[in-house]
Amino acid sequence: MKKIIVAIDFSDCSINAFIHALSMADHCNGELILVWVEKSSGEKEKFVDKVKDASKDVKAAFEDMIAKYQPEYPDVKISWKIRKGKIYKEITDEAKAGKAMLIVTGTHGASGFEEFWIGSNANKIVSASICPVITIRGGISIQRPLTKIVLPIDSAEETRQKASFAGFIAQSHDAVIYILKLYTSKLKAMRHRVDLYADQVAAYLDEEGVKYQFDMAECENISDATIAYAKKIEANLIAVMTSQETTTANIFLGPYAHQIVNHSPIPVLSIHAKETLTAGQGF
Repeated sequence: MKKIIVAIDFSDCSINAFIHALSMADHCNGELILVWVEKSSGEKEKFVDKVKDASKDVKAAFEDMIAKYQPEYPDVKISWKIRKGKIYKEITDEAKAGKAMLIVTGTHGASGFEEFWIGSNANKIVSASICPVITIRGGISIQRPLTKIVLPIDSAEETRQKASFAGFIAQSHDAVIYILKLYTSKLKAMRHRVDLYADQVAAYLDEEGVKYQFDMAECENISDATIAYAKKIEANLIAVMTSQETTTANIFLGPYAHQIVNHSPIPVLSIHAKETLTAGQGF
């Protein structure tokens, strides 16, 4: 079975991510491993009330979660683990050790709300993970199962690499991929490169039997354009690379993936360039 790691701190945000991961596991023949990390003694502790007594109450909370949600997904194997140390490192180490297919984590975005550890560690998990990561904003009602996946294509060479894993997710859910060509320049050579990469992605999806559509957007900030488009078509997943084309606007606002993770009301699938994906061949 394909392992999916879910970062849990028992906030509403992380429970929302867990429910989303359950639906994905059900469609992908996946196994869920819920991971709670006890902070090392040198870090400031901020626990949810129900888990103030650390491991003893965490175990009970996990059992309560499984008892509540397992009946809806009887075919999904759910287990849990408690680790101690730096949160983002323990989550990503667990995924690496278990050769996980995916990490799912909640995020409070750019609000600055850090009552629970999940909010301040989501970006670190995305940056440190060698496997794909789905981040889900707190307070967002998510349509399940997945039906529309936005695949933004820019002029960066690695932009195509996300097609493999996104295609696998689309196949598992019988979803449609929306290939969004993002033009940030009037230069013909740059626009031709975007068109070429988009056509290569389409050819790959054709080979894999994945449904897709083309669309395009003229933009200065690819993060804003991607989010706006995803909202317009009511998508329920955006797939991005953790390193993408850099424009002046993006230099000042921060890395592309982090902008999307922090600001998108739609779940975001972040993939590192040049990683080996077990779900497909990639580019």
